[in-house]
Amino acid sequence: MREASGEIGWARRGACRSSDPELFFPPAPSLDQETRAKAVCGRCPVMAECRAYALRAGEREGIWGGMTPQERRRSRFPANWRRPAAS
Repeated sequence: MREASGEIGWARRGACRSSDPELFFPPAPSLDQETRAKAVCGRCPVMAECRAYALRAGEREGIWGGMTPQERRRSRFPANWRRPAAS
């Protein structure tokens, strides 16, 4: 995780700091890899900060705060977020 303008200093305390980055940013994602990454997130003291950052920054890749890109997208854009334009 890169630090941008000191915004994510919390990342230094992340449980992922000692993990292989490919666990969170795999070349070929799989359910097993996702499960293992989320297990690391599950014991992380800064999971909430990580998740909030990823949602705010619109991170498109990797597992952040225990969420996959698809889960983050669904969180930001729920199924019914689009409404028909008024005519």
